[in-house]
Amino acid sequence: MRTPFLRSLAWAPTVALSWLWGLGFFYAIHVTLTYGWLGFIAFAVPNATGLFLFGWVLNSPRRNPAETIASFGGHYALLFLLCQIFAVSLTVFSFVSCLWVPLFGAHGGLVAALLVIVACALGHAATLGQLRLVHLALLPVGVGAGLLALWSLRAAPSVPPLPFAAFDARFLGLVVPTLVGFLLGPWMDVQQWQRVVEIRRTGASPGLAYGAGALIFLGLLTLNAALAAAVGTGHAVILSDGLPAAQGAVAAGIRAAGLDLAAIGFTLWATIAVVSTIDSSYAATRWLMTQITTRSTAPLMAFVPEGLVGSPLWIMLAAGGIAAAAVSNALPPIYLMIPFATLLVGAAACLVCTAFGSTLRHDALLNLMIGLAAAIIFLTGYVLPIPALMALAPLIGLIGALPMVRERLGGRGAALPEAVTPAAPVGTAVMPVSTAVAAVIPMRRDEGNVSHGFDGAWFVLRMTPTYDDTNSVGNIYFANYFRWVGKARELFFNICVPHFDLAKTDYYILTRSFTHDFRREAREFDPVTVRIRVAAHNRKFVTLEHEIHSDTHGLLGRGEQSLMFVDPQTYRPLDIPRVVLEGFFPYLPETSAYVARRRAAASAGPALGALG
Repeated sequence: MRTPFLRSLAWAPTVALSWLWGLGFFYAIHVTLTYGWLGFIAFAVPNATGLFLFGWVLNSPRRNPAETIASFGGHYALLFLLCQIFAVSLTVFSFVSCLWVPLFGAHGGLVAALLVIVACALGHAATLGQLRLVHLALLPVGVGAGLLALWSLRAAPSVPPLPFAAFDARFLGLVVPTLVGFLLGPWMDVQQWQRVVEIRRTGASPGLAYGAGALIFLGLLTLNAALAAAVGTGHAVILSDGLPAAQGAVAAGIRAAGLDLAAIGFTLWATIAVVSTIDSSYAATRWLMTQITTRSTAPLMAFVPEGLVGSPLWIMLAAGGIAAAAVSNALPPIYLMIPFATLLVGAAACLVCTAFGSTLRHDALLNLMIGLAAAIIFLTGYVLPIPALMALAPLIGLIGALPMVRERLGGRGAALPEAVTPAAPVGTAVMPVSTAVAAVIPMRRDEGNVSHGFDGAWFVLRMTPTYDDTNSVGNIYFANYFRWVGKARELFFNICVPHFDLAKTDYYILTRSFTHDFRREAREFDPVTVRIRVAAHNRKFVTLEHEIHSDTHGLLGRGEQSLMFVDPQTYRPLDIPRVVLEGFFPYLPETSAYVARRRAAASAGPALGALG
């Protein structure tokens, strides 16, 4: 794809298919047959709108989804993993109970297991870019199969037209959960985060990709609604809660009419929807867990292989177990859909605020407990039915996000824990973390055209290139960008570890890897800003990320480097020296285990003193 426009549109099919899991594919049939065409519109439009808004919001240059995941992915890991477990389990459960069993009878579990294995293998072997091409090829096949089933249903006995609206108390109670769940749904789905990061990395537009993807997704839902209308009402079944469910009505209607061609088309269409969901789930979960495990400082990681901890197979096994239990107990599909409007919405709202730059105040355990209470309230309102309880449940689930929402809306959030003052070398001025991170250290001027200092956690080097920095063509020579990052790094170290003496040191700092993604070019006398900060660290390695900006042209490029520490005599790898951690302490990310330990020790200190 040569233009950003075409590159963006090429992502639309995989965006649409990755969002078409069990909730979208089969629930579109249920709402159409249960609540009429207006009920389908009330379900489909918020669903597609939430998908579009996710891409549109993260299309803004003021928000960096890659940085959000890198910095805060670990904080929201429980949200992402629970979302994948429920999504995959609902997809597998729906395929077995709403298609295979009504259409073919037994052995649905074996077929579903085979599909999951094939999808996981595809997600393991292919990159996201390759999955995009696979989904691009699968989409017309799936739509063609669905249209074949729709065309074949013409031979079925005629059915009365569906009503425009057939609302009841449960439908009214579902309005608020539908809006909350679908507007926040893409934010809790790590598949969509991986896509938007990759879309931006390739220079395409997430807003355009997700806009086109939402339209395709809306068309796919409409196809299933048309299939539902073609088979008509009368195929709903009563499940274990005593309530009717119509998710399997299309499969039951096809079997009742004895339409083999329709059965083949609908099965192929559903199979493509299942595979294109689970392969993406596997790939995205592995992508997230790989980032988390490689940056983890947990002692367990020294004994358990990273590949084992980060493997998505555990998620797939958990989802398969839930699906098997739901099928064996004839559980209504709505029970597996409840978490997306109750259990997970508090953490998802916190994640949205984090993406907008709010201070991290996400308490995963608190949000989980509030979400469980909201789920119980929703379930009570659904069974009785009491619409007010159903409408209230997702609002209760959002309570855990109120501090971050209030801050984002301009109110005062909850107070942060008191900052800890790190130990510092003798003769070094000490500043509390809250002050050091928030303050801008005055720029120090080195030469006539160079100055440097801290802006929050970022170390900033400002300079003006001259003809000395250009090549024979006239633009800045490419190697100078690397040299500027190196200069910024050395000045950063000089402030953080001011007493480092190369002749007396007991450690060397080596560059383990360095990457830089060029975006634009600068020219002479165009002021340039190099920004560098600590992105992550574990026991032995520190990852620094950098950005180079032009006052005239904006972002010139970004990248990262990995540092390691070795013995100056034997070059044996060392753990990060304590003096380095103490020097970096005011500028370490919130995800740092070292920061957490220092704060915990400081908070325990006053308490022990009071006891004494």
